[in-house]
Amino acid sequence: MAQTLDMKIEHTFTQTQPSQAFVQEKKKIGILGGTFNPPHMGHLVIAEQVADQLGLDKVYFMPNAKPPHVDLKAAIDPWHRARMVKAAIQGNSRFGIELLEVQRGGKSYSYNTMLQLKLEHPNYEYYFIVGGDEVAYLPTWYRIDDLLKLVTFVGVNRPGQPRQSNYPIEWVEIPDLAVSSTDIRQRLATNRSVRYLLPDLVAAYILENGLYQDERNDLHRPLL
Repeated sequence: MAQTLDMKIEHTFTQTQPSQAFVQEKKKIGILGGTFNPPHMGHLVIAEQVADQLGLDKVYFMPNAKPPHVDLKAAIDPWHRARMVKAAIQGNSRFGIELLEVQRGGKSYSYNTMLQLKLEHPNYEYYFIVGGDEVAYLPTWYRIDDLLKLVTFVGVNRPGQPRQSNYPIEWVEIPDLAVSSTDIRQRLATNRSVRYLLPDLVAAYILENGLYQDERNDLHRPLL
């Protein structure tokens, strides 16, 4: 399997006039980390709503190399997941992909990742996007107090969900879309339709590479 990915991350800088000191304009950048196993419409809606409501210049999807949770065996090769993310975000100029954790390999702590990104892009104000249910677990995160100095946390929640945290959180309400990667994998494994749950380019990539499925599966078979 090829271990490279034909993609570039765009970084925009604002230059001053030659007679002035060089000052980089601050950019508001969202980071949406995850396994993306596979990326689905729910991920895109989250990124779009956060970018729109907070006025972000860009949202970078950041796939991890090794998921930190129990579905490790179900997670496919990170380069497949990265390619699917690239396919999913095509057509939206406000979306990009950050490959730092995939390139690094192994498990990554958010603090270490964001520290490196801040050093590389000091003109970026980072907004770290997490699910509303993840906010409760922030006290268990590695060096959470130091991480809070590097990023602004954005909690996404659905209508009617509580907004509670001892940490400063920017809350963004998103539509209640019942879409999950786990459900999509189960549908693929049992030859059920995933149309309109995945972007078409992601579905095509899964089919072409035989991911999450046997060779008889038809991603776009209509449900009876």
